[in-house]
Amino acid sequence: MKVLVVEDEHHIADGIRFNLEAEGYEVTVIDDGGVALERIACDSFDAIVLDVMLPTLDGFEVARRLRERLDYTPILMLTALGRPEDVLLGFEAGTDDYLPKPFDLNIFLARLNGLIRRQAWSRGGSTSADDGRILVNGRTIDLQNLELMSRGELIPLTLMEAKLLQYLIENEGRPVSRKEILEDVWELQVDTDTRAIDNFIVRLRKYLEDEPNNPKIVQTVRGIGYRFVNLSQSDRPE
Repeated sequence: MKVLVVEDEHHIADGIRFNLEAEGYEVTVIDDGGVALERIACDSFDAIVLDVMLPTLDGFEVARRLRERLDYTPILMLTALGRPEDVLLGFEAGTDDYLPKPFDLNIFLARLNGLIRRQAWSRGGSTSADDGRILVNGRTIDLQNLELMSRGELIPLTLMEAKLLQYLIENEGRPVSRKEILEDVWELQVDTDTRAIDNFIVRLRKYLEDEPNNPKIVQTVRGIGYRFVNLSQSDRPE
């Protein structure tokens, strides 16, 4: 397994490298966002550990550019003191998980291993009957493999897009607040509202709605948040 560590604090990068190599990973360390983006373009990795504050390009921009070129390598972002604004910007850019600095080594390894396992499952495909696939408005959502099939087009989902969509589906018909989404989906204990959630909703509407500007499936509940509707039992695969 190959892991790219993009971190410009050398003592942190060296510690991550040492512990990942002890776990059997092949590790590449780069201390510059722009250089990392160039390296990823010509090499493949099973996961990326990405710091926020980097020379040339910050971690948000690196993640955003990777997703724009349809590179869905799992990204574990390292954030300064777990600031909510960093976490939300990271998710919006397309990262899959985050850890605040300083972090516990065992938690770091568990999060990274989880992302890599999920990616391996996706590459291998799922053939079980209970594999998280749901039909919505003629689209097939595969929550386990982080994919959505829409009119013959396969759309990769980020982990956070899939988690938000699953949360809305599980609460079908019930208005859920932005605060609930922050706490239950992203595990952030913050009181302030954020546009990041609205941007995620815009993307989900593009995936699911026939008319994203006139949503019927992912509806806005004024003054509260959002409600997922129109998912009948007949839409579920047998």
